Order: sequence, then structure tokens, then C-alpha cells
Amino acid sequence: MTIEEKISRLQAAAMEEARAEGNAIIRQHEEALEGVFEQHRKEVVRQVQTRVHAEEVNARQQLNMAMSKAQLELKRELGRTQQKLKTQLFEEVGKLLEEYMKTEAYTHLLVEYIEQAARYADGEAMTIYINPTDEEKKEYLEEHTGMQLTVSKEDFIGGVRAVIRERNILIDRAFKGALEEEQRSFVFKGGAGVE
Repeated sequence: MTIEEKISRLQAAAMEEARAEGNAIIRQHEEALEGVFEQHRKEVVRQVQTRVHAEEVNARQQLNMAMSKAQLELKRELGRTQQKLKTQLFEEVGKLLEEYMKTEAYTHLLVEYIEQAARYADGEAMTIYINPTDEEKKEYLEEHTGMQLTVSKEDFIGGVRAVIRERNILIDRAFKGALEEEQRSFVFKGGAGVE
């Protein structure tokens, strides 16, 4: 074998060994890079999941706040509407009461109230007041009950009031107080009552 052949073989063996070492180094670098890539990919996925979760929580909070605000506004609107309807209802009740006070049934009711007050007083001195709007009924009521009546200076809408001073008793069969109490305690049924 000649020197050139030996050199050629040695060169081929050295190249083979260098290629093997180079390939091994390249594989190590590829594995290291794949490991770094996998760690980086996992970290990015974790960060994305954390961000997505945070955005979901934020979106849920904003949705809840918007829903709460909308519910509050709906309750306010419901309250305003109910108050408006309540006012209209009691205006209508007032008109119906005015119409009722023009009937014979109302006059008979006044007679009944006066007689009940007289029975309760059982002969004791008492002052029975009728409403100023019922002044034209005074003579009829006195004739049918046998009681002396006084026209009140205060408008209590209708009905009667009687005072037994010796026992410090007020018999209040006036419509005004009953109507005001009914209006104060009136609540709409079947819904979320807001007052």
C-alpha cells in the first residue's frame, strides 16, 4: 500500500469519525433544542390558558355587573310603574267614592254609623261630626237618627267621626283615614313588589 493510499484511507477514516462525531453533536443539539422547545411550548400553553381563564373571569364579572345593573334598573322602572299605577288606582277609587257619596246607600251608611256611635256612647254626651260635603244631608240624618250633628271644619272625605269627651274616645268612621291607610299599605301582588 502506498503512502497515498494510506493517507487516503486515514483521511476517509478521519472523515468518517468526524462525520459520526458531528452527527452525534447535531443529534445532541437537536434533542436539547427539542427539550427547550417543548418547555417553551408548555410555558406558552400555560400562559395562554392562564390568560384565557383570566379573560373568562373578567368577562363573567362584567356580565354579572351588567346583569346586576340591568336588574336594578328594571326594579326601579317596575317601582316607578307600580307607583304610577297605584296613584292612578287611588285616583279612580277617589272618583268612585265621590260617586258613591251621591247615592242613597251612602246616606243609609251614614245613618248606620251614627246609630252605632250612639249605641257605643250609651247615653253619654258626644259630638258627632259629618263631613262638610255632607252638610245638605244634616237635617235628614238628624231626623232619622235623633242625634244632634255638627258639620266638621276639616274635610275627612266622608263618613262620620264621633267624640266622647268624658272617656276621651274618638270613633273614626271617616273615609279619609281608611283611604290613606289602604293607600299606604297597598302592595301589588304576584310580582316583585318594589316600594
